[in-house]
Amino acid sequence: MMLRIARRAFAEIRADCAARAPEEACGLLLGRDGRVESGLAAANVADERLRHFEIDPAVLFAAHRGARSGGPAILGCYHSHPDAPAFPSRLDTERARDAGWIWLILGQDGEKAYRVVANGPIHGRFEALVVQEV
Repeated sequence: MMLRIARRAFAEIRADCAARAPEEACGLLLGRDGRVESGLAAANVADERLRHFEIDPAVLFAAHRGARSGGPAILGCYHSHPDAPAFPSRLDTERARDAGWIWLILGQDGEKAYRVVANGPIHGRFEALVVQEV
């Protein structure tokens, strides 16, 4: 399986994550036909932003409204692990409930993408994707 992401969008996501370190950055992956066309940065409203992320619900609701009005679909989310590898944490796994959603994680060892599945090889919830910039 592959995640196709626009070069410009990937650059913006990387910049967002770098700017918000040492806190975890987060946002949404927006696009069409399975291709990420843009990242929508969101405030991290988690109590412990140095170790966890929670996307601002107002941003999520606005993105859903935009998609229903003909805008890009929400394909998933991104977040950073400033002090850890780009691998889903135990909490990431517990919160990954939307089958088909893409999780792009930017960690100390680079960027890796995962798709939420019912029974995957990674903590039972994720399957790894190959990231392709287009």
